[in-house]
Amino acid sequence: MSLLPLVIVNPASANGATRTLWPSLASELRTHFGPFGCAFTERAGDGRALAARAAAAGGSRLIIACGGDGTVNEVANGILEAGRASELGLLPSGTGGDFRRSLGIPARAAEAARTLRRGRTRLMDVGRVTYVNHEGETETRYFLGVASFGMSPEVIERVKEGGPSSWLPESRARRLSGRVSFAVATLKTTLSSPRTTVSVQLDDHAERRLTVANLCVANARYFGGGMKIAPRAVLDDGRFDIITIGDLGALRILANAPRLYLGTHLSMEQVNHAYAARVEARPVPKEARVAIEVDGELPGRLPATFEILPSALRVRAQ
Repeated sequence: MSLLPLVIVNPASANGATRTLWPSLASELRTHFGPFGCAFTERAGDGRALAARAAAAGGSRLIIACGGDGTVNEVANGILEAGRASELGLLPSGTGGDFRRSLGIPARAAEAARTLRRGRTRLMDVGRVTYVNHEGETETRYFLGVASFGMSPEVIERVKEGGPSSWLPESRARRLSGRVSFAVATLKTTLSSPRTTVSVQLDDHAERRLTVANLCVANARYFGGGMKIAPRAVLDDGRFDIITIGDLGALRILANAPRLYLGTHLSMEQVNHAYAARVEARPVPKEARVAIEVDGELPGRLPATFEILPSALRVRAQ
């Protein structure tokens, strides 16, 4: 049985740039890593299925996700669902790149490939969220970085549906950084999005009703194309960082946006930081539809339960 690494490539990531860049990415990988297997995704969910199949078969000890945070999330879900000891690797090529920032994986393909060869195996925590999917059914999935609700799902939707390709020529859109894409979407959302009222319970503490601009359940430090939303988050401490941004108002959020990227916002009024291993959230009123985002994807809505799974995933890091 071959134990070559398997690279799962999402050619549609980075606004389709990965499709064009793949030959050079593959060349860098071969130069710094050696031979590998390869599989391309064609639609949403393929990364999850391909990774699960490879992990269950035991034919790939290292499964590498080539794409953005959504691709990484799918591949990690496949590995975790298979329940085998396969290891996750990253070859970044996407819009956001938030999880690779948290791991310290370089953005340049050559340096990322070198990390895949020379890096160390690290055990990291994983989040598990149970929520209501778009068909109204209860569903569970894993996440590596951040899950959130409030403004952020609308920001993600703007990035996915509009993004730079809607207002720039394709060649320039591909060169535009994920940070700029998310910043523009955040600006538009801040000016138009109403605040969200929810009921939240952290671990065994009393349930609280909150009105928030955004609430993040963070396993890792970054989300939203480079926002250092949870600057104190540690990937192997067995707990989430809960970041609540209260009803600050559009102008104050925009004025303090640089602090979100620098990670200096925790001292702001109406920004709250807490720790928890389990978070339960439901909409107020209960019939309200409050969307959630999970590692940059939009799988469904509240009510939701977020649980930390300590040391659940092996990942190749610096």
